[in-house]
Amino acid sequence: MKRLLAASIVALSLAGCNEQPGSTRSLAPIPAKTVALMSEKGMRKEDPILVRLYKKEAELEVWKRTNGQYALLKSFPICRWSGQLGPKVREGDRQAPEGFYTVSPGQMNPNSSYHLSFDTGFPNAFDRSHNRTGSHLMVHGDCSSRGCYAMTDEGISEVYAIARESFSAGQRGFQFQAYPFRMTAENLARYRQDPNMPFWRNLKQGSDHFEVTKREPRISVCQGRYAFNTVADECKDDPTLAPAVAQKDEDDRKQVADLVAKGTPAVRLLYADGGQHESFKGAAPSTGGDSGSSFAILDTRPSRSFSQVSRPEALAEGPREVPIETGKSGSKSARVAVMASKSAVADPATSGSVTTPRGPGRTRLASADPDDVPTLPGAVEPGLKTSSVGADKRRQSTPGKEKASASSSSSAKVKVAPARRDKSEHAAVLLPGAQAVGPSTSGFKAN
Repeated sequence: MKRLLAASIVALSLAGCNEQPGSTRSLAPIPAKTVALMSEKGMRKEDPILVRLYKKEAELEVWKRTNGQYALLKSFPICRWSGQLGPKVREGDRQAPEGFYTVSPGQMNPNSSYHLSFDTGFPNAFDRSHNRTGSHLMVHGDCSSRGCYAMTDEGISEVYAIARESFSAGQRGFQFQAYPFRMTAENLARYRQDPNMPFWRNLKQGSDHFEVTKREPRISVCQGRYAFNTVADECKDDPTLAPAVAQKDEDDRKQVADLVAKGTPAVRLLYADGGQHESFKGAAPSTGGDSGSSFAILDTRPSRSFSQVSRPEALAEGPREVPIETGKSGSKSARVAVMASKSAVADPATSGSVTTPRGPGRTRLASADPDDVPTLPGAVEPGLKTSSVGADKRRQSTPGKEKASASSSSSAKVKVAPARRDKSEHAAVLLPGAQAVGPSTSGFKAN
Protein backbone atom coordinates (compact mmCIF):
# COMPACT_ATOMS: atom_id res chain seq x y z
CA MET A 1 0.00 0.00 0.00
CA LYS A 2 2.81 2.40 0.90
CA ARG A 3 4.56 1.57 -2.38
CA LEU A 4 1.37 2.31 -4.32
CA LEU A 5 0.91 5.59 -2.49
CA ALA A 6 4.51 6.63 -3.19
CA ALA A 7 4.12 5.76 -6.87
CA SER A 8 0.92 7.81 -7.06
CA ILE A 9 2.64 10.82 -5.51
CA VAL A 10 5.54 10.54 -7.96
CA ALA A 11 3.14 10.33 -10.89
CA LEU A 12 1.29 13.44 -9.79
CA SER A 13 4.52 15.30 -9.07
CA LEU A 14 6.08 14.51 -12.41
CA ALA A 15 2.84 15.40 -14.15
CA GLY A 16 3.79 19.06 -14.02
CA CYS A 17 2.26 20.48 -10.83
CA ASN A 18 5.33 22.65 -10.49
CA GLU A 19 5.33 23.96 -14.03
CA GLN A 20 4.23 27.31 -15.33
CA PRO A 21 0.60 27.41 -16.53
CA GLY A 22 0.33 26.09 -20.07
CA SER A 23 3.70 24.28 -20.02
CA THR A 24 3.34 20.61 -20.86
CA ARG A 25 6.84 19.64 -21.96
CA SER A 26 7.34 17.26 -19.02
CA LEU A 27 4.12 15.45 -20.02
CA ALA A 28 5.35 14.51 -23.49
CA PRO A 29 4.70 10.80 -24.05
CA ILE A 30 7.38 8.31 -24.95
CA PRO A 31 7.58 8.37 -28.78
CA ALA A 32 5.56 5.62 -30.47
CA LYS A 33 8.65 4.18 -32.16
CA THR A 34 10.40 3.84 -28.81
CA VAL A 35 7.34 2.16 -27.28
CA ALA A 36 7.36 -0.26 -30.24
CA LEU A 37 11.09 -0.84 -29.70
CA MET A 38 10.40 -1.71 -26.07
CA SER A 39 7.80 -4.22 -27.17
CA GLU A 40 10.20 -5.81 -29.64
CA LYS A 41 12.77 -6.23 -26.87
CA GLY A 42 10.28 -7.62 -24.36
CA MET A 43 10.34 -4.44 -22.24
CA ARG A 44 7.55 -2.42 -20.68
CA LYS A 45 7.28 1.31 -20.05
CA GLU A 46 7.02 0.57 -16.32
CA ASP A 47 10.27 -1.44 -16.10
CA PRO A 48 13.15 0.13 -14.10
CA ILE A 49 15.88 1.95 -16.00
CA LEU A 50 19.63 2.53 -15.72
CA VAL A 51 21.60 5.18 -17.63
CA ARG A 52 25.17 4.92 -18.89
CA LEU A 53 27.05 7.81 -20.49
CA TYR A 54 30.34 7.92 -22.41
CA LYS A 55 32.01 11.31 -22.61
CA LYS A 56 34.44 10.84 -25.50
CA GLU A 57 31.88 9.11 -27.70
CA ALA A 58 29.22 11.62 -26.48
CA GLU A 59 26.52 9.00 -26.15
CA LEU A 60 23.94 8.32 -23.46
CA GLU A 61 22.39 4.87 -23.17
CA VAL A 62 19.10 3.97 -21.52
CA TRP A 63 18.86 0.39 -20.23
CA LYS A 64 15.75 -1.36 -18.94
CA ARG A 65 15.52 -4.22 -16.48
CA THR A 66 13.54 -7.27 -17.46
CA ASN A 67 13.64 -10.63 -15.69
CA GLY A 68 16.18 -9.30 -13.19
CA GLN A 69 18.77 -8.13 -15.73
CA TYR A 70 19.30 -4.94 -17.72
CA ALA A 71 19.29 -4.79 -21.50
CA LEU A 72 20.03 -1.82 -23.75
CA LEU A 73 16.93 0.01 -24.96
CA LYS A 74 18.35 2.93 -26.92
CA SER A 75 21.30 5.30 -27.34
CA PHE A 76 21.06 9.10 -27.55
CA PRO A 77 23.65 11.60 -28.85
CA ILE A 78 25.11 14.21 -26.50
CA CYS A 79 25.03 17.59 -28.24
CA ARG A 80 27.58 19.27 -25.94
CA TRP A 81 29.82 18.59 -22.96
CA SER A 82 32.57 20.86 -21.65
CA GLY A 83 36.09 20.51 -20.27
CA GLN A 84 38.37 17.50 -20.72
CA LEU A 85 38.20 13.76 -20.19
CA GLY A 86 38.55 13.22 -16.47
CA PRO A 87 36.56 13.82 -13.28
CA LYS A 88 35.13 17.06 -12.00
CA VAL A 89 37.37 18.35 -9.22
CA ARG A 90 36.29 21.84 -8.25
CA GLU A 91 33.53 24.38 -8.81
CA GLY A 92 34.12 26.32 -12.00
CA ASP A 93 36.55 23.91 -13.70
CA ARG A 94 34.00 23.26 -16.51
CA GLN A 95 34.42 19.52 -16.02
CA ALA A 96 31.42 17.23 -16.45
CA PRO A 97 31.36 14.56 -13.73
CA GLU A 98 32.50 10.97 -14.12
CA GLY A 99 31.50 8.26 -11.66
CA PHE A 100 28.47 6.47 -10.23
CA TYR A 101 25.43 8.45 -9.12
CA THR A 102 21.78 7.99 -8.18
CA VAL A 103 18.95 10.03 -9.72
CA SER A 104 15.71 10.15 -7.72
CA PRO A 105 12.36 11.71 -8.70
CA GLY A 106 13.29 14.78 -6.66
CA GLN A 107 16.20 15.44 -9.01
CA MET A 108 13.99 15.65 -12.10
CA ASN A 109 13.31 19.24 -13.12
CA PRO A 110 10.23 19.88 -15.29
CA ASN A 111 10.87 23.64 -15.33
CA SER A 112 14.49 23.75 -16.39
CA SER A 113 15.75 26.79 -18.26
CA TYR A 114 17.29 24.16 -20.56
CA HIS A 115 13.99 22.56 -21.63
CA LEU A 116 14.03 19.61 -19.15
CA SER A 117 16.78 18.25 -16.93
CA PHE A 118 17.84 15.92 -14.15
CA ASP A 119 20.55 16.49 -11.56
CA THR A 120 23.32 13.89 -11.73
CA GLY A 121 23.78 13.92 -7.95
CA PHE A 122 27.33 15.30 -7.94
CA PRO A 123 29.05 15.41 -5.50
CA ASN A 124 28.45 11.93 -4.13
CA ALA A 125 30.20 10.34 -1.13
CA PHE A 126 33.26 9.49 -3.24
CA ASP A 127 33.56 13.06 -4.52
CA ARG A 128 33.17 14.52 -1.05
CA SER A 129 35.78 12.15 0.36
CA HIS A 130 38.24 13.82 -2.05
CA ASN A 131 37.03 17.35 -1.31
CA ARG A 132 35.60 17.76 -4.80
CA THR A 133 33.24 20.68 -5.19
CA GLY A 134 30.50 21.66 -7.59
CA SER A 135 26.73 21.71 -7.69
CA HIS A 136 23.73 21.43 -10.00
CA LEU A 137 25.53 19.40 -12.64
CA MET A 138 22.80 18.31 -14.99
CA VAL A 139 21.83 16.32 -18.01
CA HIS A 140 19.59 18.76 -19.90
CA GLY A 141 18.60 20.08 -23.33
CA ASP A 142 19.60 23.20 -25.25
CA CYS A 143 23.03 22.05 -26.49
CA SER A 144 24.94 24.36 -24.13
CA SER A 145 27.27 23.16 -21.37
CA ARG A 146 29.23 24.57 -18.46
CA GLY A 147 30.02 21.34 -16.65
CA CYS A 148 26.83 19.57 -17.71
CA TYR A 149 25.87 17.03 -20.35
CA ALA A 150 23.62 18.82 -22.87
CA MET A 151 21.36 16.85 -25.18
CA THR A 152 18.97 18.10 -27.82
CA ASP A 153 15.60 19.21 -26.47
CA GLU A 154 13.82 16.20 -27.94
CA GLY A 155 16.54 13.89 -26.67
CA ILE A 156 16.16 14.99 -23.05
CA SER A 157 12.37 15.00 -23.49
CA GLU A 158 12.42 11.32 -24.44
CA VAL A 159 14.80 10.33 -21.65
CA TYR A 160 12.71 12.34 -19.19
CA ALA A 161 9.52 10.56 -20.34
CA ILE A 162 11.12 7.13 -20.03
CA ALA A 163 12.31 7.93 -16.50
CA ARG A 164 8.92 9.42 -15.59
CA GLU A 165 7.12 6.19 -16.48
CA SER A 166 9.58 4.10 -14.42
CA PHE A 167 9.24 6.42 -11.42
CA SER A 168 5.47 6.35 -11.70
CA ALA A 169 5.60 2.55 -11.57
CA GLY A 170 7.53 2.66 -8.29
CA GLN A 171 11.25 2.89 -9.14
CA ARG A 172 12.85 4.98 -6.40
CA GLY A 173 15.92 6.07 -8.30
CA PHE A 174 18.01 5.06 -11.30
CA GLN A 175 21.75 4.58 -11.40
CA PHE A 176 23.67 7.02 -13.59
CA GLN A 177 27.08 5.73 -14.72
CA ALA A 178 29.32 8.34 -16.35
CA TYR A 179 32.52 7.16 -18.03
CA PRO A 180 35.30 9.01 -19.87
CA PHE A 181 34.98 6.60 -22.81
CA ARG A 182 33.81 3.11 -23.61
CA MET A 183 35.99 0.72 -21.68
CA THR A 184 37.33 -1.06 -24.75
CA ALA A 185 40.81 -2.53 -25.05
CA GLU A 186 41.60 0.03 -27.76
CA ASN A 187 40.76 3.00 -25.55
CA LEU A 188 42.52 1.55 -22.53
CA ALA A 189 45.64 0.94 -24.59
CA ARG A 190 45.76 4.38 -26.19
CA TYR A 191 45.15 6.31 -22.98
CA ARG A 192 47.17 4.02 -20.71
CA GLN A 193 49.56 6.82 -19.72
CA ASP A 194 46.94 9.48 -19.10
CA PRO A 195 47.25 10.86 -15.54
CA ASN A 196 43.60 9.95 -14.94
CA MET A 197 44.09 6.27 -15.75
CA PRO A 198 44.19 5.07 -12.11
CA PHE A 199 40.78 6.68 -11.55
CA TRP A 200 39.45 5.31 -14.83
CA ARG A 201 40.63 1.81 -13.91
CA ASN A 202 38.56 2.15 -10.76
CA LEU A 203 35.53 3.10 -12.87
CA LYS A 204 36.20 0.15 -15.15
CA GLN A 205 35.83 -2.18 -12.19
CA GLY A 206 32.24 -0.98 -11.83
CA SER A 207 31.70 -1.31 -15.56
CA ASP A 208 33.01 -4.88 -15.44
CA HIS A 209 30.57 -5.78 -12.66
CA PHE A 210 27.71 -4.48 -14.78
CA GLU A 211 28.93 -6.17 -17.97
CA VAL A 212 29.31 -9.52 -16.21
CA THR A 213 26.04 -9.52 -14.29
CA LYS A 214 23.85 -7.07 -16.27
CA ARG A 215 22.66 -5.92 -12.87
CA GLU A 216 23.11 -2.58 -11.17
CA PRO A 217 26.31 -2.82 -9.08
CA ARG A 218 26.06 -1.92 -5.40
CA ILE A 219 28.32 1.09 -4.91
CA SER A 220 30.48 1.76 -1.84
CA VAL A 221 33.46 3.94 -1.03
CA CYS A 222 36.29 2.01 0.60
CA GLN A 223 39.54 3.75 1.55
CA GLY A 224 38.91 6.56 -0.90
CA ARG A 225 38.03 4.30 -3.86
CA TYR A 226 34.83 3.11 -5.46
CA ALA A 227 34.06 -0.46 -4.42
CA PHE A 228 31.45 -2.69 -6.05
CA ASN A 229 29.23 -5.45 -4.68
CA THR A 230 31.17 -5.73 -1.43
CA VAL A 231 30.09 -8.05 1.35
CA ALA A 232 28.32 -6.76 4.47
CA ASP A 233 30.12 -3.80 6.03
CA GLU A 234 33.56 -4.89 4.88
CA CYS A 235 35.59 -3.82 1.87
CA LYS A 236 35.66 -7.35 0.49
CA ASP A 237 34.46 -8.55 -2.90
CA ASP A 238 31.40 -10.74 -3.12
CA PRO A 239 32.91 -14.22 -3.56
CA THR A 240 30.04 -15.27 -5.81
CA LEU A 241 30.89 -12.55 -8.34
CA ALA A 242 34.63 -12.07 -7.91
CA PRO A 243 35.81 -14.98 -10.14
CA ALA A 244 33.79 -13.90 -13.20
CA VAL A 245 34.74 -10.24 -12.81
CA ALA A 246 38.40 -11.17 -12.32
CA GLN A 247 38.31 -13.28 -15.49
CA LYS A 248 36.92 -10.40 -17.52
CA ASP A 249 39.62 -8.11 -16.15
CA GLU A 250 42.30 -10.68 -17.04
CA ASP A 251 40.97 -11.03 -20.58
CA ASP A 252 40.89 -7.25 -21.03
CA ARG A 253 44.45 -6.88 -19.73
CA LYS A 254 45.68 -9.42 -22.25
CA GLN A 255 43.99 -7.58 -25.10
CA VAL A 256 45.52 -4.30 -23.97
CA ALA A 257 48.97 -5.91 -23.65
CA ASP A 258 48.65 -7.32 -27.19
CA LEU A 259 47.75 -3.91 -28.59
CA VAL A 260 50.67 -2.27 -26.79
CA ALA A 261 53.01 -4.97 -28.10
CA LYS A 262 51.78 -4.27 -31.63
CA GLY A 263 52.72 -0.62 -31.32
CA THR A 264 49.57 1.18 -30.15
CA PRO A 265 50.91 4.57 -29.06
CA ALA A 266 50.22 6.07 -25.65
CA VAL A 267 48.43 9.38 -26.11
CA ARG A 268 46.45 11.93 -24.18
CA LEU A 269 43.31 13.38 -25.76
CA LEU A 270 43.08 17.15 -25.26
CA TYR A 271 40.07 19.32 -26.07
CA ALA A 272 39.80 23.09 -26.45
CA ASP A 273 36.67 22.80 -24.33
CA GLY A 274 34.75 19.54 -24.57
CA GLY A 275 33.05 17.92 -27.51
CA GLN A 276 29.85 16.57 -28.99
CA HIS A 277 28.54 13.55 -30.85
CA GLU A 278 29.94 13.09 -34.35
CA SER A 279 26.43 13.18 -35.84
CA PHE A 280 26.34 16.92 -35.14
CA LYS A 281 29.51 17.64 -37.09
CA GLY A 282 28.94 19.81 -40.13
CA ALA A 283 25.25 20.40 -39.43
CA ALA A 284 23.26 22.69 -37.20
CA PRO A 285 21.77 20.84 -34.21
CA SER A 286 18.10 19.99 -34.42
CA THR A 287 15.87 18.28 -31.93
CA GLY A 288 12.76 17.09 -33.68
CA GLY A 289 11.44 14.52 -36.09
CA ASP A 290 11.82 10.78 -36.28
CA SER A 291 12.85 9.45 -39.66
CA GLY A 292 14.16 6.12 -38.42
CA SER A 293 17.87 6.95 -38.58
CA SER A 294 20.25 5.93 -35.81
CA PHE A 295 19.80 9.34 -34.19
CA ALA A 296 16.52 10.39 -35.76
CA ILE A 297 16.06 13.25 -33.32
CA LEU A 298 18.57 15.22 -35.39
CA ASP A 299 16.61 15.15 -38.60
CA THR A 300 13.71 17.52 -39.02
CA ARG A 301 13.43 20.22 -36.40
CA PRO A 302 14.03 23.66 -37.96
CA SER A 303 17.75 24.20 -37.64
CA ARG A 304 19.05 26.84 -35.30
CA SER A 305 22.17 28.93 -35.58
CA PHE A 306 25.34 27.06 -34.73
CA SER A 307 26.40 30.13 -32.75
CA GLN A 308 23.79 29.22 -30.13
CA VAL A 309 25.77 26.15 -29.15
CA SER A 310 28.16 26.94 -26.31
CA ARG A 311 31.69 27.85 -27.45
CA PRO A 312 31.42 26.72 -31.09
CA GLU A 313 34.99 27.88 -31.71
CA ALA A 314 36.20 25.24 -29.25
CA LEU A 315 34.23 22.54 -31.06
CA ALA A 316 35.65 23.64 -34.41
CA GLU A 317 39.18 22.90 -33.22
CA GLY A 318 38.34 19.32 -32.25
CA PRO A 319 40.40 17.12 -29.90
CA ARG A 320 44.15 16.66 -30.30
CA GLU A 321 46.05 13.48 -29.55
CA VAL A 322 49.25 14.31 -27.70
CA PRO A 323 51.82 11.48 -27.61
CA ILE A 324 53.08 10.48 -24.18
CA GLU A 325 56.53 8.97 -24.12
CA THR A 326 57.39 6.40 -21.49
CA GLY A 327 59.92 7.99 -19.16
CA LYS A 328 62.76 6.45 -17.28
CA SER A 329 62.12 4.44 -14.15
CA GLY A 330 60.82 6.71 -11.42
CA SER A 331 59.63 9.46 -13.76
CA LYS A 332 56.07 10.69 -13.59
CA SER A 333 54.99 9.08 -16.85
CA ALA A 334 56.52 5.77 -15.82
CA ARG A 335 54.53 5.80 -12.60
CA VAL A 336 51.19 6.17 -14.35
CA ALA A 337 49.28 2.91 -14.08
CA VAL A 338 49.13 0.90 -17.31
CA MET A 339 46.13 -1.31 -17.89
CA ALA A 340 48.22 -4.21 -19.10
CA SER A 341 50.20 -4.38 -15.86
CA LYS A 342 49.00 -5.91 -12.61
CA SER A 343 50.60 -3.39 -10.33
CA ALA A 344 48.59 -1.88 -7.49
CA VAL A 345 46.14 0.80 -8.52
CA ALA A 346 47.11 4.28 -7.42
CA ASP A 347 44.81 6.80 -5.78
CA PRO A 348 41.87 7.11 -8.21
CA ALA A 349 41.45 10.82 -7.58
CA THR A 350 44.36 11.90 -9.73
CA SER A 351 43.23 15.37 -10.72
CA GLY A 352 43.35 18.45 -8.52
CA SER A 353 43.82 18.56 -4.78
CA VAL A 354 43.13 15.26 -3.06
CA THR A 355 42.90 14.40 0.59
CA THR A 356 44.12 11.23 2.19
CA PRO A 357 41.29 8.71 2.66
CA ARG A 358 39.64 9.24 5.99
CA GLY A 359 40.17 5.78 7.34
CA PRO A 360 39.60 2.13 6.44
CA GLY A 361 35.84 2.41 6.92
CA ARG A 362 33.32 1.59 4.24
CA THR A 363 30.95 4.26 2.95
CA ARG A 364 28.01 3.10 0.89
CA LEU A 365 26.56 5.41 -1.72
CA ALA A 366 22.83 5.80 -2.02
CA SER A 367 21.47 2.92 -4.08
CA ALA A 368 19.46 3.55 -7.19
CA ASP A 369 17.66 0.27 -6.59
CA PRO A 370 17.24 0.02 -2.80
CA ASP A 371 15.02 -3.06 -2.98
CA ASP A 372 18.08 -5.04 -4.01
CA VAL A 373 20.45 -3.39 -1.54
CA PRO A 374 19.73 -3.65 2.19
CA THR A 375 21.02 -0.89 4.42
CA LEU A 376 24.38 -1.98 5.77
CA PRO A 377 26.09 -1.11 9.06
CA GLY A 378 28.46 1.83 8.90
CA ALA A 379 26.97 3.26 5.73
CA VAL A 380 26.74 6.90 4.80
CA GLU A 381 23.52 7.52 2.94
CA PRO A 382 23.50 10.83 1.04
CA GLY A 383 19.94 12.12 0.77
CA LEU A 384 18.33 14.11 -1.97
CA LYS A 385 19.86 17.48 -2.85
CA THR A 386 17.53 20.29 -3.68
CA SER A 387 17.99 23.98 -3.79
CA SER A 388 16.39 27.23 -4.73
CA VAL A 389 17.02 28.91 -8.03
CA GLY A 390 18.01 32.51 -8.42
CA ALA A 391 18.47 33.02 -12.16
CA ASP A 392 15.43 30.95 -13.11
CA LYS A 393 12.53 32.60 -11.28
CA ARG A 394 9.95 30.35 -12.81
CA ARG A 395 10.49 27.49 -10.40
CA GLN A 396 10.67 27.03 -6.67
CA SER A 397 12.42 24.42 -4.57
CA THR A 398 12.59 23.03 -1.12
CA PRO A 399 15.95 22.14 0.40
CA GLY A 400 16.45 18.44 0.94
CA LYS A 401 18.20 16.73 3.80
CA GLU A 402 21.25 14.54 3.82
CA LYS A 403 21.79 11.76 6.27
CA ALA A 404 25.03 10.40 7.60
CA SER A 405 25.96 7.55 9.91
CA ALA A 406 29.19 6.50 11.50
CA SER A 407 31.78 4.93 9.21
CA SER A 408 32.47 1.30 10.05
CA SER A 409 35.82 -0.20 10.97
CA SER A 410 37.03 3.16 12.17
CA SER A 411 36.26 5.72 14.82
CA ALA A 412 36.48 8.44 12.16
CA LYS A 413 33.24 9.76 10.72
CA VAL A 414 32.56 10.98 7.22
CA LYS A 415 30.54 14.18 7.37
CA VAL A 416 28.03 14.69 4.61
CA ALA A 417 27.67 18.33 3.63
CA PRO A 418 24.11 19.69 3.74
CA ALA A 419 22.36 20.74 0.59
CA ARG A 420 23.47 24.16 -0.62
CA ARG A 421 21.63 27.09 -2.10
CA ASP A 422 23.13 29.04 -4.95
CA LYS A 423 22.08 30.92 -8.04
CA SER A 424 22.71 28.17 -10.58
CA GLU A 425 20.10 27.84 -13.31
CA HIS A 426 20.77 24.11 -13.21
CA ALA A 427 19.25 23.54 -9.75
CA ALA A 428 17.03 20.56 -9.04
CA VAL A 429 13.62 21.01 -7.49
CA LEU A 430 11.80 18.92 -4.92
CA LEU A 431 8.50 18.05 -6.51
CA PRO A 432 5.33 19.06 -4.65
CA GLY A 433 3.39 16.64 -2.48
CA ALA A 434 6.54 14.87 -1.36
CA GLN A 435 9.17 14.97 1.34
CA ALA A 436 12.81 14.18 0.60
CA VAL A 437 14.15 11.14 2.41
CA GLY A 438 17.20 8.92 2.05
CA PRO A 439 17.04 6.97 -1.23
CA SER A 440 17.65 3.71 0.65
CA THR A 441 14.17 3.89 2.16
CA SER A 442 11.85 5.52 -0.33
CA GLY A 443 11.90 8.15 -3.02
CA PHE A 444 9.00 10.00 -1.42
CA LYS A 445 6.87 10.09 1.69
CA ALA A 446 3.38 11.54 1.79
CA ASN A 447 3.09 14.81 3.69
